[in-house]
Amino acid sequence: MDGGQYVEVTPGVRLWVEERGSVEAPPLLLIMGAQASGLGWPDELVDALAARHRVIRYDHRDTGRSPWAFDERPYRITDLAADAIGVLDGLGVARAHVVGMSLGGMLAQLLIADRPDRLLSATLIGTCALSTADHVRADGTRVPVAELPGIAPEILAAWAQPVEDHGPEAELDRRVAHWRLLSGGSIPFDAAYFRALERRIIAHTGRYDTNSAHARADDSGMLRTAELAGTEVPTLVVRASAEPVFPPAHAEHLAQVIGQHDTRIVDIPGMGHALPREVLGPLADAVLEHTRHVSTAS
Repeated sequence: MDGGQYVEVTPGVRLWVEERGSVEAPPLLLIMGAQASGLGWPDELVDALAARHRVIRYDHRDTGRSPWAFDERPYRITDLAADAIGVLDGLGVARAHVVGMSLGGMLAQLLIADRPDRLLSATLIGTCALSTADHVRADGTRVPVAELPGIAPEILAAWAQPVEDHGPEAELDRRVAHWRLLSGGSIPFDAAYFRALERRIIAHTGRYDTNSAHARADDSGMLRTAELAGTEVPTLVVRASAEPVFPPAHAEHLAQVIGQHDTRIVDIPGMGHALPREVLGPLADAVLEHTRHVSTAS
């Protein structure tokens, strides 16, 4: 179904990796969210970025064609950030632009904080800051992190429901319904588009069952308040107007807590916690403008 190769990121752990674009172009690593295959990055977006970059996407552990072995070999969420560096190492990439979405945006923050030597820039999408610093509103009032807007109740309710096996078509129905909630309701929802995306992911994976490994993995030790405040990694934060998981205040908070060297924020109107066709062009343009800005400023 798909090409790609396998890269050993740590002894005994080989992840599926795909590259697009010229190997001579500046590398750009895409890091997807929890339980999401690298194919969660739509081809249209990957190809747009590959016009100017060597684009790398990969399957996290317990997703896609990478090992599903959490029960035999448990790991921490911070290990998934180390995996991203392992992918770069396996491909011989010294430094890369990194784009992370959702949990991938948290992993990108860990790289900003812990491995800035390996990053050319970072773009953070649909995520929250790994920081305890207050959010400062435009009027100067301070908001503790715990009081920032939370996940939409209908999404929390969907996540609380047990996933039952009623066959592949029923699983596709469930995933499409989930994407409908995550999309945020601003852009008309294209069920056929998301069904085709998930059908391809299932074919790529070779199985249709779900995996809760990332929800069960130890997520302690992820705060990087001081490190993010002091970083000089040029960072772009995407503010999605219809984001139902980490509402726009989280993007504004992120832009505040990450070091002031070159942190920028860009709005994607109508975007939620998903990548429908309508946002792919504006998102690609934002990322490419960011990486171009970084290249010309260095």
